[in-house]
Amino acid sequence: MKELIGSPGTGSGLMLRIGQCSFAAASIGIMVSASTFASYTAFCYLIASMGLQVLWSFGLACLDAYALRRKIDIQNPILVSLFVVGDWVTAMLTLAAACSSAGVIVLYARDLNFCKVESFIPCKRFEISIVFAFITWILIAISSHVMFWILASV
Repeated sequence: MKELIGSPGTGSGLMLRIGQCSFAAASIGIMVSASTFASYTAFCYLIASMGLQVLWSFGLACLDAYALRRKIDIQNPILVSLFVVGDWVTAMLTLAAACSSAGVIVLYARDLNFCKVESFIPCKRFEISIVFAFITWILIAISSHVMFWILASV
């Protein structure tokens, strides 16, 4: 079995999951703090996707912490295949949500200049939330790539 950075049951895997969970939670928090986010479907989808990401990453972070504490190996083929599917599903949802939200904010901020004309739209908060969603996606993409390689070597 290969020992890769970000493998389940390792310190680097725990840090990767904590980073995913933290950035997804930050994305949710910043988006929810914007007053008009519920008016845009893409932003609501981003909240839902990041919520799923927080739950998935937190659950796997707890599993990693348990494995580190008990010093057990959790890299068996059944668990790794579950991790692969879960990581790929959440990665696709996260990328779709981040891209659709980015498309909306580019339309409003750059193309239509709503952010300059309509001062009540908190465009900067939307942009920061979307940046955190993309960082979350980068972290989950790393994790899903590692899980795929581990599954191939099991």
